[in-house]
Amino acid sequence: MPDVEIAPSILASDFSKLESEIAEVHELAESIHVDVMDGHFVPNITIGPVVSNSLKESSRVTTPLSIHLMISDPWKYGPEFSTGPGDVIIFHTETTDRPRELIERLGESGCGVGVSQKPASDPEEVVPLLPMIDEVLVMGVEPGFGGQEYQQRTTERIRFLAGKIAEVNSDVKIAVDGGMNAETVATAAEAGAEIIIAGSAVFGSKDRRKAINELKRAAKQA
Repeated sequence: MPDVEIAPSILASDFSKLESEIAEVHELAESIHVDVMDGHFVPNITIGPVVSNSLKESSRVTTPLSIHLMISDPWKYGPEFSTGPGDVIIFHTETTDRPRELIERLGESGCGVGVSQKPASDPEEVVPLLPMIDEVLVMGVEPGFGGQEYQQRTTERIRFLAGKIAEVNSDVKIAVDGGMNAETVATAAEAGAEIIIAGSAVFGSKDRRKAINELKRAAKQA
């Protein structure tokens, strides 16, 4: 099993010192997860292109960004995010009936593109898109708020997608977001997750570096 990547989610960080929060974890993190919520697709409002783009321009934030669009109109707002090689922009399949065209549009800036779904959506809908994407993000909770408990059915969803990816011989990575801690990280990694998105488990800890190392250690022991 390859080493599992950790992507701290800034949803759980202190937004009054966001740049410093990211700088504290960027050496151990493979990417930084940016949760974009519009109050329509999910019942919460967070940040948009202005904040995300300022992070891309910061000399203290050199880690790639994974930008998770939990918004109802990724066609309009997705291209407003500054991205480049190494970054990934992720949209929800529930928001469009033309996912293939949207994948192409979002990838025009040279970034990777991923898809996600709410827990109740059918993962079979993702399978035809696997040859076109770089990442599939499995939600371990209902998107909208941090600090929720991991839904156990998520594990089988990860396992299902891992099997489909193996069938098409794709290098698509599986990420999982929601309810991540040392125990659930091990469960998700054993099922096939390669990227762990952790908010409260990292930024809710006084020692963020120790928290990330513990998550990586738990994944290796899976």
